[in-house]
Amino acid sequence: MTRLFIPIDQADKVSKYVGGEDNEPQLTRLGSVEWKNATQKVKKETEKIAKELLELYAKRAQVKGFDYGADTEEQKAFEAAFPYEETPGQMKAINDVKNDMESKKPMDRLVCGDVGFGKTEVAMRAAFKAVQAGKQVALISPITILADQHFRTFQKRAAGFNVRIEMLSRFRSPKEQRVILEQMRKGNIDIVVGTHRLLQPDIKFFNLGLVIIDEEQRFGVKQKEVFKTMRTQVDILTLTATPIPRTLNLALNKLRDISTITTPPPGRLPVITEVRRYSDGLVIDAIEREIERGGQVYFLHNRVQTIESIANKLRLLLPKVRFIVAHGQLQPHDLESRIVEFKEGRADVLVSSTIVENGIDLPNANTLIVDDAENFGLAQLYQLRGRIGRGKTQAFAYFLYQSRQLRLDAKKRLRAIVDASELGSGFQIAMRDLEIRGAGDVLGVTQHGTIRVVGVNHFLRMLNKTIDEMQSGKHDADAPDKPEVSIELPLEAYIPDQYIPDTKEKINVYQKMSSVDSAEFLNEFKEELVAQYGKFVLPVSNLFSVLEIKLLAKQAGVTSIKSVTLGNAGKQIVVQLSDQIKAEPIVKLLGYNAKWIISGDRLKIDLKDLGFNWILGLKENIQQLLNAQTQS
Repeated sequence: MTRLFIPIDQADKVSKYVGGEDNEPQLTRLGSVEWKNATQKVKKETEKIAKELLELYAKRAQVKGFDYGADTEEQKAFEAAFPYEETPGQMKAINDVKNDMESKKPMDRLVCGDVGFGKTEVAMRAAFKAVQAGKQVALISPITILADQHFRTFQKRAAGFNVRIEMLSRFRSPKEQRVILEQMRKGNIDIVVGTHRLLQPDIKFFNLGLVIIDEEQRFGVKQKEVFKTMRTQVDILTLTATPIPRTLNLALNKLRDISTITTPPPGRLPVITEVRRYSDGLVIDAIEREIERGGQVYFLHNRVQTIESIANKLRLLLPKVRFIVAHGQLQPHDLESRIVEFKEGRADVLVSSTIVENGIDLPNANTLIVDDAENFGLAQLYQLRGRIGRGKTQAFAYFLYQSRQLRLDAKKRLRAIVDASELGSGFQIAMRDLEIRGAGDVLGVTQHGTIRVVGVNHFLRMLNKTIDEMQSGKHDADAPDKPEVSIELPLEAYIPDQYIPDTKEKINVYQKMSSVDSAEFLNEFKEELVAQYGKFVLPVSNLFSVLEIKLLAKQAGVTSIKSVTLGNAGKQIVVQLSDQIKAEPIVKLLGYNAKWIISGDRLKIDLKDLGFNWILGLKENIQQLLNAQTQS
């Protein structure tokens, strides 16, 4: 076995491989060209994505955004009518959105919050603010029944505030749709809620200002292309409970603004989750227990062909219980009436397909039973569980499987849903789902195999680097990757156990530290560490000094800095310059005060010449080197 030791200042090079359940990483031999060839393929893919993203955001940058102005008295009254207490995370998201709307820059903000954490209220306040400024609002939802729920919620919330709200979906007849379309064109509708129907060519607005997209990742390729066009024209607010990792990572890397709501509403309890093999007895007990306490039950069976027979079986098992069946192949009005019947308490158990997955809010349903749970995706299971436990009542979720022998991926999914039972696990689920399902489809990349070669983490690192280079105008598609600056100095520079005792936490700090790419970020990170762990001990202080030198050296075209012993004559610091930089003209610019000795493409300086605080002296000399290089 070969061991590869990684310098502390390059700890960011080590990360967990995430490339899909069935994809073991392909190992390459140390010193071979295999890894280089593999990363070149990935580099081409990142260039394609980066170019597409930057073109989109360049177009947005040229568009002048609409300033909606400060809150009106009507806006303040609308917000005061909110019947609940806002959580800190919710207030931050609301303020972020308002700041975007009051700036000259077009908004493109992702609001991520767990199911039931208050994203809809954020959207309603943004919509009301847009209407107050004379703009129209479109809320686009992935399914009809969820659009209907949003429509009813908006209507109820805006009652008494003279806001004209309509819905455009298959719940409206062709005649009703024609009337709504005409009213939208004339500006007689302020907010229109709908499905992908709102993306069709015949849709015309009088003065559209804000588009709210609910769960963008659930739309198809064609719809996403329309969203892309919209982003260059109007303000966009996207809501999601389980962000796809690509969206999340790009958002966190400032290509898109993100607000996260991580605080649950007061009194909310985690859902008690069990994974069990199916048995009639278990189902009977779970349903009877919920009904005895005055609640209702969701029973999920996702095969429309057999859903009626499953409902009949349950009726035989529980003859006194009232069952109702709902699925997506029903006629719109029939489906709506069944959901309303269940919501009004005229049925105890809703036997349904996954139509309840996307945000249908029935607060009295606090037990969920999922049949054949092994056939669902992890994010889907998480969304389904989010349908219960919306109030202060303890909720129960049963994920039941039929197979005697579960597949490995199904086992991992079901184990993960139990592990992520705490409130606010949406981000955790998104990343776990990526590990299990693989990166290709989630990232929206055509060459899935290239991602699997390097793993998602490294792919995203390369993508972000390409974006940075393209933004700065320094990207060269054919240029080889710049080598890391190697630093070997006679200095104790590390994080001792007494400063950070936990090994895992220490590795995380090393990784974050080594990925620092600017003096500003380094200073922020210093403050963060001192606040969390206390004043630096000497080895930690030395480590930050080495990182400062490394940042300067990178800018100055230095490839290595090392200490060399000269026998009895003491020690020298030897600085190796890259091939593109000539030492002699730079040293001439430094002038007679410079202590550098030229030796080919190397610069040398005696350690004693750097003074008592030699590490500070070295930093100043590298800074001088950088200044001289800039002048030359």
